[in-house]
Amino acid sequence: MEILKTYKLYIGGQFPRTESGRTYPVLAADGSHVANACLASRKDVRNAVQAARKAQGSWAGKSAFNRSQIAYRIAEILETRKVQFITELLEMGLEKQSAEKEVQMSIDRCVYYAGWADKYQALISSVNPVASSHFNFSSPEAMGVVGIVACQQTALLGLISQILPIIIGGNTVVVIANTQQPLCAISFAEVLATSDVPGGVVNILTGEVGELLPTLAGHMDVNALSLAPISTELSIAAQEAAVDNLKRVRIYTEPLYVKSAQGLTYISDFQEIKTTWHPIEQIAGGAGGY
Repeated sequence: MEILKTYKLYIGGQFPRTESGRTYPVLAADGSHVANACLASRKDVRNAVQAARKAQGSWAGKSAFNRSQIAYRIAEILETRKVQFITELLEMGLEKQSAEKEVQMSIDRCVYYAGWADKYQALISSVNPVASSHFNFSSPEAMGVVGIVACQQTALLGLISQILPIIIGGNTVVVIANTQQPLCAISFAEVLATSDVPGGVVNILTGEVGELLPTLAGHMDVNALSLAPISTELSIAAQEAAVDNLKRVRIYTEPLYVKSAQGLTYISDFQEIKTTWHPIEQIAGGAGGY
């Protein structure tokens, strides 16, 4: 008798089963039953948000260089597990060449954002001219906890394309994975768990987007939403729920699984720009100075 793996959730650095006890079958492209995945509940969403909030302060407080090292470590472990991810993508119906390309692009994307970790601040920041005797600085800060609805058209690359730029900027995330193709998402959670990413920085839930998104969008401790293409009805409902605490909602209409779906804007989408005024002290008997 073949024992099918049940893929668990990833919350707070742990792999718990859903509190509801529900699972659903994961089917291969040919319709065969290849695994089981947890069908997460609204309580799981709340647990994941709590874990993300707990981790956010210390994660944002890490140096940019350290976050860069951790992102590069993710790429290293993905490299050692290429065969596993390719196999999972093949089960989901990709051709071998396409599966190999998606895994390699996912690795490259992790390296790409590792390189951005200590550079984006310099490009987003500015020193602003003002009429008074002040210095005026604008600099980016992490928004906090970001809810993600992962790309439903691809199992791995779209997921990484949303997670990496958000966490590189010091945010933590709660992810609703691809419903029909969740295997790579939880396998990626196993990569995160062994790659120096602190528990709670990334939390991954499997289940129905329509059931989980309203709770995530309406949660008062979630600061922003990153939505891959979903139905118009769900998108509108999420935006309405986000109004209560003025969440920033970024809806990606462009594909997230193409080579061009990377860049500074994917980081800056989830940064707050903070402005600081600092008076210029006047030197007695002389001109203004520091």
